[in-house]
Amino acid sequence: MAKAYLKIDLETGKETEVKVALKKISGVKSADFVTGTHDLLASVEGKNYEEIVTKTLAEIRKVKGIKKTTTDFVFEWA
Repeated sequence: MAKAYLKIDLETGKETEVKVALKKISGVKSADFVTGTHDLLASVEGKNYEEIVTKTLAEIRKVKGIKKTTTDFVFEWA
């Protein structure tokens, strides 16, 4: 199982619309508004990192109202 966190910057006025759209995408486990540099933090899971990049992130990029995403992959240490 692979996991990543997406830090997402949104267009003004599109916050709720984007959050609802993200939660409908397979692999998106959560999407929460946050304070700080970014607007939204999403948790994403897939069978492997390739699936996250080629399927889940590809779907997320289609969501209107997203200006920019930064992806941080989770690596498990013993």
